[in-house]
Amino acid sequence: MATSETQQPGRCRPPKELSASAESRIMRDLGYFGHFLHLHAGGRSGKQRMLERILREGGTISQRELQDTVPISSAAVSEVLAKLESEGLITRTRSESDKRQLDVTLTENGQAEAKVCAEKHAKFEAEALSVLTEDEKGQLLGMLDRLMEHWQDIEEKDRAVEK
Repeated sequence: MATSETQQPGRCRPPKELSASAESRIMRDLGYFGHFLHLHAGGRSGKQRMLERILREGGTISQRELQDTVPISSAAVSEVLAKLESEGLITRTRSESDKRQLDVTLTENGQAEAKVCAEKHAKFEAEALSVLTEDEKGQLLGMLDRLMEHWQDIEEKDRAVEK
């Protein structure tokens, strides 16, 4: 007989550590949220996100512009694009304006797939945050913005110390 503490297959859930400090619990929960988003929303830079990004740009974007918008290496971007190309979802051609650059264009199948991905992504975002009121979403966004700025400051200080 399953109890509420038994982890169900297919579910990721952090262990409850009620005696942990507030800082420890927040960091654990942020890790869980990252894991949850990666599992359920396709991460931040996978095939689905790239298809959506190209679609938002009207169906064509330079590989360099795409690279500048994702948090992965240029080699990883090339690998993902090669997979999309082999699946017939994109084409890559030399840019007419700059022969050193490649333009990435959605094929007809790629546009259809990108639209499905965008719809699923929007539905997921709405469902994932549906427990919060609009006021609570605004408050959370403000706190996350402050935290992100603080973490960026920490990162800059760490880089300065490394030099």
